[in-house]
Amino acid sequence: MLRAMVPWTRRLPRPLENFENEFSEMMERFFTPEEGFNGLEKFAPRSNVAETETGFEISVELPGMKPEEFNIEFKNGELWITGEKKEEKEEKGKTWHRVERRYGEFRRIFALPVKVNEEKVEAEYKEGVLHITVPKAEEVKPKKIEVKA
Repeated sequence: MLRAMVPWTRRLPRPLENFENEFSEMMERFFTPEEGFNGLEKFAPRSNVAETETGFEISVELPGMKPEEFNIEFKNGELWITGEKKEEKEEKGKTWHRVERRYGEFRRIFALPVKVNEEKVEAEYKEGVLHITVPKAEEVKPKKIEVKA
C-alpha cells in the first residue's frame, strides 16, 4: 500500500529516459546556429531583425570586437556581415575548468523581402552591439491615398 502513495516522477524507464536526454542534446548540438549545419562554424553572433514602415532595423551582438574586425556589405540584394573574432591567448600556469566562449570566422546573411535603398544604409557600433538601419526603396514604402469628398 505504501508503494502506491509514492509519486511516480519519471515519464519513461531510466534507460529510455537517458537515451531521450542524450538524443535531444545530440540533435541540439548538431542543428544549433552556433555550430552551423555541418559543425564547421564556431562563432555565429546573435541578431535581431525588425521591420518598420520605412525600413529594417538589424542588431548584431559582437562583444569584444573592434569595427575594423568585421565587414558589412550588400551582395545580390542580401545584407552580409562577415568577420573574425580572435581567440584570446591562453596563459601558461592556468588550469581551465570551463571554456564556453566561441571564436573564429563568422558570416551572417540577411535576405530582405523587399527592395531597399542600399546607398542610405547606416551602421553604428556601440557597447558591443552593431545597429544597422536599412531604408526601404521609395517604390515599396506605403503611400497614403487621399480620399476626395
